[in-house]
Amino acid sequence: MTPPAEGAAKPAAKVGAKSGAKVGAKSGAKPAAKAGAKVGAGSLREADRLCRRVAHRAGPNFSVGFRLLPAEKRRAVYAAYAFCRFVDDEVDEAAAGGTTGGTAIAGALDRWEAELDRVYRGRPERPVGQALAAALERFPVPSAAFAGLIAGCRLDLSKTRYATFAELLEYCRLVAGTISSISLSIFGADERAGAPPPSETGDHLSTAFQLTNVLRDVGEDLRERRRIYLPADELAKFGVAEADLLLGRRTEALTALLRFQLERARDYYRRAEPVLASIHADARRCAWLMGRVYLAVLDRIEASGFAVFGPRLGLSPTAKLGLVARSFTADVTKW
Repeated sequence: MTPPAEGAAKPAAKVGAKSGAKVGAKSGAKPAAKAGAKVGAGSLREADRLCRRVAHRAGPNFSVGFRLLPAEKRRAVYAAYAFCRFVDDEVDEAAAGGTTGGTAIAGALDRWEAELDRVYRGRPERPVGQALAAALERFPVPSAAFAGLIAGCRLDLSKTRYATFAELLEYCRLVAGTISSISLSIFGADERAGAPPPSETGDHLSTAFQLTNVLRDVGEDLRERRRIYLPADELAKFGVAEADLLLGRRTEALTALLRFQLERARDYYRRAEPVLASIHADARRCAWLMGRVYLAVLDRIEASGFAVFGPRLGLSPTAKLGLVARSFTADVTKW
């Protein structure tokens, strides 16, 4: 539930990859360079600080909720988020520089894959790997979750168009659905009688996050990454030509298409709502805030008349603080 693509919210400056969860935003600093340095046994505190900085700078939407977690869960989420962010940014920064598909970027992903293997063997070399290895001592996050994210990033190296929603959904499951597994492993979640399993509703939530990112970042993905995530068959169904997207034409057909995308994302949030009651109480407010922030982003997109070709639409600090205050009085088992 912590998309790399915050598919997770992407800021203008960079520290990592596509988000915002796909998982975040970007700062002018380049933590990835620090992440590549080797670390000694006594530097775990510095590694934790690095992960915290990445989460706050690269994930301004998700980190609103992260701050409300108990310290141990918060450190673990920061470490997992930062690892995903560094991996994801390898591809996004390459695409922005015109090197999508380059062997250098594939090699960088190979190195992150090797670091993941070292993390799970207790022998990390990078600060972010050290922080993640420490988190895994307490929280049993399956390695397949991170491996799925890396597989999704590899897909971004070669694939810039999606023929159908089924194709896009498979991509969402790689880059965001695996984040659901990571988050639930740290937050803690229990099955409830008569309710769908948390694994299912958690996947719905991570998909909702990613679909929100796709809609919010239509213009940015075209300008910076030369990608169109909106399914080609749906473009055709609504009578929207790819040229309309490339030129940012605000036609009635495009507005209808984007409204359809928005309503589908909202439906995924509705289907995800039961996960809130399943999540352990000490992490529930965090999950509620993550969802409410993203739902508010959808509201902003709609209120703007689907102005997705200009500056990224997001929430002001005041609006986020309002949601934080509301989380202390609201029923956080419902959106």
